[in-house]
Amino acid sequence: MDTLSPGMKLGRYEIRSKIGEGGMGEVYLAEDTQLHRKVALKVLPPEVAANSDRMRRFKQEAQAAAALNHPNIAHIYEIGESGGTNFIAMEFVDGQTLREAIGVQTDLRKLLRCLQHVAEGLAKAHAAGIVHRDLKPDNIMITRDGHAKILDFGLAKLIETPKLSSTSSDMATAIMPQQSQPGTVLGTVGYMSPEQAQGRTSEIDHRSDIFSFGCMLYEAVTGQRAFVGADAIDTLNKIIREPAPSLSELNPSAPPDLQRIVRRCLAKDADERYQTIKDIALELKEVRHELQSAASGATVSPATHKLADPPSGETTAGSNMLPPEGGAPITQVSSAEYISRGIRRHGLAIGLAVIGLIVIGFGAVAISRYLRVKENAVAIESIAVLPFVNQNNDQNIEWVSDGLTESIINSLTQLPNLKVIARSSVFRYKGNQTDPFKAGKELGVRAVLTGRLMQRGDDVIVSVELVDLRDNKQLWGEKYQRRMADLLSVQREIAREITNNLRPKLSGEEQTRAAKDYTQSSEAYQAYLKGRFYWNKRTPGDFYKAITFFQQAIEKDPNYALAYSGLADSYALISVYGGGSPTEWMPQAKVAAQKSLALDDNLAEGHASLGQIIAYYDFDLNGAEREFQRAIALNPNYAPAHQWRAENLAALERSDEALAEARRALDLDPLSLIMNRVYGDCLFGAGRLDEAIGQYSKTLEIDPNFGTAHYFLSRAYEAKGMYDQAVAESVKAAEVGGFQAEDLVKMKDAYTKGGWQAYLQTSLTQILERSKKDYVPPYLVARIYARLGQKDEAFAYLEKSLHEHDFRITHVKVSFEFDSLHSDPRWADLVKRIGLPR
Repeated sequence: MDTLSPGMKLGRYEIRSKIGEGGMGEVYLAEDTQLHRKVALKVLPPEVAANSDRMRRFKQEAQAAAALNHPNIAHIYEIGESGGTNFIAMEFVDGQTLREAIGVQTDLRKLLRCLQHVAEGLAKAHAAGIVHRDLKPDNIMITRDGHAKILDFGLAKLIETPKLSSTSSDMATAIMPQQSQPGTVLGTVGYMSPEQAQGRTSEIDHRSDIFSFGCMLYEAVTGQRAFVGADAIDTLNKIIREPAPSLSELNPSAPPDLQRIVRRCLAKDADERYQTIKDIALELKEVRHELQSAASGATVSPATHKLADPPSGETTAGSNMLPPEGGAPITQVSSAEYISRGIRRHGLAIGLAVIGLIVIGFGAVAISRYLRVKENAVAIESIAVLPFVNQNNDQNIEWVSDGLTESIINSLTQLPNLKVIARSSVFRYKGNQTDPFKAGKELGVRAVLTGRLMQRGDDVIVSVELVDLRDNKQLWGEKYQRRMADLLSVQREIAREITNNLRPKLSGEEQTRAAKDYTQSSEAYQAYLKGRFYWNKRTPGDFYKAITFFQQAIEKDPNYALAYSGLADSYALISVYGGGSPTEWMPQAKVAAQKSLALDDNLAEGHASLGQIIAYYDFDLNGAEREFQRAIALNPNYAPAHQWRAENLAALERSDEALAEARRALDLDPLSLIMNRVYGDCLFGAGRLDEAIGQYSKTLEIDPNFGTAHYFLSRAYEAKGMYDQAVAESVKAAEVGGFQAEDLVKMKDAYTKGGWQAYLQTSLTQILERSKKDYVPPYLVARIYARLGQKDEAFAYLEKSLHEHDFRITHVKVSFEFDSLHSDPRWADLVKRIGLPR
């Protein structure tokens, strides 16, 4: 097969570049033109693909592997064929192989963490009855932020060579006929198990992977392979008959426990090895913690021997992106992406959840000292936690300061009779030299909590201050210094302090809610925070990222109700923000929301999520109202519940109640763009057009590029007959939304030459053209047809909107654009089928 050139296509995949080749054929970086993501394409040689029996068996195993969903397993997307070329499309992992990481003498603690990831991924596969059969450092990729992913499940079955000569590389993947008994040698010489080396295929099971894992662990600790012979046959002989050299001979500083773990993994008899890979993952975790506790500035490293460049072999997508310990990162990453890297970069294994709980405690202790002062006549009833300042100015620990701030906010929202400003508002002050008094006044609170963080080696120094806004006076300032390694033992105690100090007298239910642990897994909590980070960006692409992180959180903790709620919110809002039809996403959202409540029926976020979904998709507005009320009763500080309830009440034409809820949401999150806009929507629905225009304008003062505010402001101007202003705002909304410049010119020209009706007709032409390429909610098309007086077309698109469960149709009665349809007999029938009050 000829090498594929950039720009060529295999099915829906467009080739970008060649990134490797080996026994499995050539590997390319490609673009999935439908889903707009990078993939790694393994193009199979014709002679391999021609063996129909082997391809059939491989496909069966690869399909089973593709069903695995685990953050430490690279996903197989498709096994396809195009123009006679067979290929495998899989997840593109941007990073370096485990072999490369070992070769540059990466810190042992990092390598052990990666191997722990591998063990956890294998545990998932083994539980599903899937064995890898060809584990080796080349089949483990390490991402930029230090996570390991296993590649090529099932691919070892596909390779077939007639023989393996004694001069072949000891790194070759071998399938060798046996003379003594039926079977084949299948695997990579130097990493295969004794049963593989002897061709005892009936005995190959998950314990063969455990032997191969032991070979990789040995290499990570020593820098040398466990079994190396003069040639491939000699290496196979050593695997079958000889023990590996002792770890201590090659790396005297290696912990004794590693010697024990490796020795048991490399037992010749499968019955004498670990019987589950999960046990190894747990043991490696313990060794890592011991290394961390023992480290006092020194690092346990692999032996100084550096591997020679490995023989040519199969690689996967990615390049050497993980720098040696202490080296500068190749590229910068976002604040969400480096959450898990931050601590590991300094050899620390404490999870973000632990750090969050600790400094929640710092803030609680600080605030409580103020609240306990008897001379203070008035208790704090409202507070804003400003983003903690990272005094190191090091992006690699920025996640700590952000995580601490969010953790404190989330904890404080559970306390009764305390108004806590939401994250989206306080984070607008991040990176600014903010005067706490000014910020507090803008946010409408009585007190402001500020914090500063500095990391020195393995220590973290946190300064927390409380400012009373009555006289702009700093009431006190406290400084805390802790060793990271010492924080695990006190995390629960400090977490309890926040409730005891802020609100000493709580009911039993309030104490339970305030002290609640949503997850015991720090990794799950980190993934959840990443998911919310991207969810808050409110774009279809970011929702996809959020879904990935919420799924990772659930993988780490299947009982993490809060992560299911985040997953539900992401699925629900993809279609709302133009990422596809509601029929594609909303059913998944509903399943996730119901799962969150099955795990925890007292979860405010879960009830709010379900309320939004059954309002948006099922059109059960009364049922949604019950869910929103339950969410607010559980957590009065949860601003999205107030927002979504306000929108629901507006659709039910309960304008006064809708405005009250919108004001409450805005009170909790005064600088939130969506909260500000929704308040304007409620004013609009109540017929208070001038106030709505003022509110939309205020929203745009916060962010002039908030497209939906321009769009709704345009509607308000249109409702008042102010067409010049309506066109200006509509064009601005289109510009922000990514319309081409020539389309914007056409819109303006149409209005200038033909007036409002010509403008509407041009808008209709453009939106229909756009719908040929992207999903356009039919409700928006119906709006234009109705304003043009084309009733049949308007009703046709409203029917389509109803069929697709577009949430916008629940607002059809309070949308002035459809006033001309009210006298039509079809209108009453439509309203009835939507379930709206008549």
